[in-house]
Amino acid sequence: MTHAKNKVDWCIKKAEKELQKSNRHRGLIKTSPNKGKANDFIEKAEHNLNAAIEFEKGNYSDWSPIAFFYSMYHCLLAISAKFGYESRNQECTLALIYNLIEDKKIDFNKRLLDDISMLGIPKDKERSIVDIREFYQYGTSLSIKKDVYKDLLKLAKEILSKTKDLLEE
Repeated sequence: MTHAKNKVDWCIKKAEKELQKSNRHRGLIKTSPNKGKANDFIEKAEHNLNAAIEFEKGNYSDWSPIAFFYSMYHCLLAISAKFGYESRNQECTLALIYNLIEDKKIDFNKRLLDDISMLGIPKDKERSIVDIREFYQYGTSLSIKKDVYKDLLKLAKEILSKTKDLLEE
């Protein structure tokens, strides 16, 4: 069993235990596939992408990586909804998408997912979007380097486009 599959199983069990104690969970639950919900997540992803662009235009580019991250993350939630999952945990969401790739249920470049996730990042790779987001979200920098901004913009657009294609399948 792969690491991603083990993590998905752990996330499902975590949610089941939490739901027995309360009506909230911080894991992953199996639901019915929901294309409407998936489309709602795409709308939110586009909203966050536009926010990232506006932050940069308004000299608040330190907020752009946060909005870029959530644009990408909402794309992953859209894929999750399409396949009948509800996630309330970023690691669980990422593990689910890795698992869908491994099971050949989606044609999604692992490199794109690796660029978002710290889970698949080789030790010699510079940083993931999670690292960049955390640096700007919790740090004191007031602006983002232009090359980093351009790379994140390109990545967010690529993931959004790929996700829209997957939802059409």
